[in-house]
Amino acid sequence: MVGEDNLKPKLDADGNIISDHRGAFGEFGATVERGFIDRSFREKIIIVGVILPGQTAEQVEISLDELERLVNTAGADVIERIVQKRDSLDPATYIGSGKVKDIYEVAIAHDVDTVIFDDELSPGQQFNLEKILKRSALDRTAVILDIFAQHATSAEGKAQVELAQLQYRLPRLRNKKNFSQQGGGIGTRGPGETQLEVDRRRLERRLHKLRKDLTQIEAKRSTQAKASESGTNKKVSIVGYTNAGKSSLLRYLTSSDVLVEDKLFATLDSTTRKYKLPGGETILLSDTVGFIRKLPHQLVEAFASTLRVATSADLLVHLVDGSSSESQTNIDAVHEVLTEIGAGEIPTLLVFNKIDKAESTTALAARYPDAVFVSAETGENTDILVERVAEALRGQSKLYKLFLDWSDGSVLAELHRVAKVNEVESEDEGMIIEALIDDRDIPRFETFIASSS
Repeated sequence: MVGEDNLKPKLDADGNIISDHRGAFGEFGATVERGFIDRSFREKIIIVGVILPGQTAEQVEISLDELERLVNTAGADVIERIVQKRDSLDPATYIGSGKVKDIYEVAIAHDVDTVIFDDELSPGQQFNLEKILKRSALDRTAVILDIFAQHATSAEGKAQVELAQLQYRLPRLRNKKNFSQQGGGIGTRGPGETQLEVDRRRLERRLHKLRKDLTQIEAKRSTQAKASESGTNKKVSIVGYTNAGKSSLLRYLTSSDVLVEDKLFATLDSTTRKYKLPGGETILLSDTVGFIRKLPHQLVEAFASTLRVATSADLLVHLVDGSSSESQTNIDAVHEVLTEIGAGEIPTLLVFNKIDKAESTTALAARYPDAVFVSAETGENTDILVERVAEALRGQSKLYKLFLDWSDGSVLAELHRVAKVNEVESEDEGMIIEALIDDRDIPRFETFIASSS
């Protein structure tokens, strides 16, 4: 048993905690650009979950399984998991000071670098935990932000991730130095300003710049979206839980070089490709950033411009990992995020992927009789999926009969681009055409419409 004296944190002359352990916020801690977890070595991690009233032990274990995958994706190793049953979370330490001391003993025994909790910690809880644990205390949100920091590649993606990280860090700033900054010169506040205040102002300035940059990107995207809406192509977005195979499906259907990795959050930037349906209509097919349970609100806010791909779609293809035992839980998590971003009412086609890896899809097929079951890896049933997508989009259109003169060949070509042309009858004066046309495209063909149904 570790003695009480050993549980007391080391303090400097000013009473600040001295971290003598490597880890995410220790002496060798990572910067904002690199993320929260140090990857100069494989950190040893303890993960902690709490069973609250209304939850089962199985649900918490499933959540911890996912947290372990997240930690592994971030570049660290889980060597122990601890679960506690409580009536409510402790406002000071999340799990109670007694349990924290037990975790400290486990951390000492296994030379653990960081302890990660399955729910978001308040700044006060994080501070108190690190005082007792004498090592980094992180939460699920920090791990997800860390993974996003690793995978961001575009200028926009990097700005979005940094914004989310800074929003997370700002309320967690700590006064590492209690002496005043002897300021001088134009623009300084002079004596009396602490290092904490300097750090806070610096981060707030950076936050302001990132928000301004992303607002400009959002305005540009909005302009592009309006131009797209006035165009001819319908938009279909592939959404789903992280690692459901969205990029794999887009790559298979469009024969494109979309990045595909068996990792959580491998895709942060949406990718759009043109795709021609069997009836000849061209659509814009996009994949999106993956969703996850307990998705940090900072990420939803920061990635607003990227998520516009889903909110502006005519149809959502909700892709689910059919080989996962957590299909329903993942479906619920995606519905929750779609509702949060304002895409909850968009027509959706449910698709189960990875059937080549699933033991059986019988139970899922019985529960979701309208769903499509595919394999993006082998291509199995993707022809059925494409036809269902076409049917869903055509269901948003009405059947019209149009009369075109023989000189209106350009109008017929336009019809083939934007609508489903079912039949063309030739007469002496011209052509009678039966076509499914979307309401938004009607104005350009109004003068040629003979009847509708």
